[in-house]
Amino acid sequence: MPGTVTVGLDGTDHSLAAADWAAAEATRRGAHLRLVHAWVWRPMEALVAADEEVQRRWATEVLRQAAARVAEGFPELPVSTEILADEPVAALVAASAAADLLVLGSRGHSTLVGYLLGSVGLQVLRQAAGPVVLVRSPRPDDAARPRDEVVVGVQDVRESDPLLGFAFAAAAAQGTSLRAVRAWNVPPVVVWGGETMRAADDAGGLEPLERKRLADAVRPWRERFPQVEVVEHVEMGGAGQVLLSAGARARLLVVGRRSPGRHDLRKIGAVAHAALHHAACPVAVVPHP
Repeated sequence: MPGTVTVGLDGTDHSLAAADWAAAEATRRGAHLRLVHAWVWRPMEALVAADEEVQRRWATEVLRQAAARVAEGFPELPVSTEILADEPVAALVAASAAADLLVLGSRGHSTLVGYLLGSVGLQVLRQAAGPVVLVRSPRPDDAARPRDEVVVGVQDVRESDPLLGFAFAAAAAQGTSLRAVRAWNVPPVVVWGGETMRAADDAGGLEPLERKRLADAVRPWRERFPQVEVVEHVEMGGAGQVLLSAGARARLLVVGRRSPGRHDLRKIGAVAHAALHHAACPVAVVPHP
């Protein structure tokens, strides 16, 4: 469904924060907001909810409360609600394929919440067809923190176009600058071959070479989004640590995602792992081609 921002809700404060963020983003994009809740009748849960109708009413109320909250803050925004009759992973992965953006709630400094606990949320992140934004509930000190940049981590310049395209479009929509971050380290001996040495010599050293690689990746997007002010940030160090440090002023942190793995959070990539656990702002996870 083009022009759609979809939010997966589970009744927690974190998912309501996700709905708030998604409503603002849909407004910026001129998009439709779709609120969804994955629910199927589970007779084994009868000790918690007496029968199917009670569970159905609870699922409906989750959507109603979120829709009322969005309508109060964004009265002109077109909003729809839907109960997805499937298990959460399958439902949210399918929802991601039908939307421009999927937005979910997150604890930020811990694991994902609600029905996204454990492997479920990780499976959604690994399998989603498009970008997924994780949003946590605001903290008391958030208002005192300046948030005036979209920050994107660019490690694999060969597969950076989807990542940079998303980040530049987000910066343009939000009216902020963009900081493109690339971390580097001295290559191990096994890859320090003639080609790398020649490229470094031609560039004037390893750090100038990394600056050139980042500039080359960013250049087409600078031309496509001339209104976006860009800072190219190259720093020696671990990619996750450098990105989190450089993203101290981020209002949105954008990271790439590896190909689907099996059962390990690291399969989405160490940088995405670090961002999801420690970033103080919403994190967009964009799949590589």
